[in-house]
Amino acid sequence: MGVKLNGLATKIGSLKLNNPVIAASGTFGYGQEYKDLVRPSILGAIITKSITLAPSTGNAPPRIWESTAGMLNSIGLQNDGIEDFLDNKLSYLNDSGTNIIVSIAGKRKNEYAELAKRLDVATVGAIEVNISCPNIEHHGKARLFAQDIKATSAIVRAARRATKKTLIVKLSPNVTDIAEIAKAAEGAGADAISLINTLIGMDVDIVTQKPRLGNITGGLSGPAIKPIALCMTWQVYRAVKVPIIGMGGIMSTEDALAFFLCGASAVQVGTANFVNPQVMPSIIDGLSNYLKKHKIKSIRELIGKLKA
Repeated sequence: MGVKLNGLATKIGSLKLNNPVIAASGTFGYGQEYKDLVRPSILGAIITKSITLAPSTGNAPPRIWESTAGMLNSIGLQNDGIEDFLDNKLSYLNDSGTNIIVSIAGKRKNEYAELAKRLDVATVGAIEVNISCPNIEHHGKARLFAQDIKATSAIVRAARRATKKTLIVKLSPNVTDIAEIAKAAEGAGADAISLINTLIGMDVDIVTQKPRLGNITGGLSGPAIKPIALCMTWQVYRAVKVPIIGMGGIMSTEDALAFFLCGASAVQVGTANFVNPQVMPSIIDGLSNYLKKHKIKSIRELIGKLKA
């Protein structure tokens, strides 16, 4: 679903997108917040804020801080839980006219499996397994499943057994070798890989001599992380055979094109939505115009075509 333009169709697992521009998790709400500014139906897909089994209040404020060329956030997966999502939010999303991808998160393997199972009967196009949020604590310590090959494999395998839907695994840049983690996710049954999630960062107020964020550290997003995101997309493209959804600092058509050349089959736009709510329609139009200008029949012809 989504607005269909010549040459922009792509496929992620069994999910068919009319165009490859996706609203990233946590940056587009459930569509209501942007409906007067952006028609959700124009997008290739919307990814929901990460859903957990039980409601979560998230982290203590302050939770957002604008940094140099980016943004720090420590929202902490605030959401009303799976029951509220199925009862109150999914019906609206189903009327949005575009593909719905539900992001899921948890603190244990069985939580991911249960969420995937509950969503297997729901009218959603795909599930994004978020194992890379840097704003979750377990026993007082930050814990990213995506930093561990065994944990990644176990969670993906459990989710895979619980659902037949397209399974997208969202990876963290806060690792030594992201390609190895991506291969583990692929081997465990992932239909696609999305990367990168935010980098762990912090900022300090020198007047109060305190951290800017209530959680001390948070996730850095925006243009500051684009070079890292492009590099990791390129590394993972050479390591796996499943499609890649690239993200990290995409603010323009030119940014999106760079991700396709590095190996992405689709892109997610996140922080840019807070700066310019019209950025995704602009990118979609820009991609269409680029194909016409260069007489390229399909966006798929650009995937991984970075020249040496």
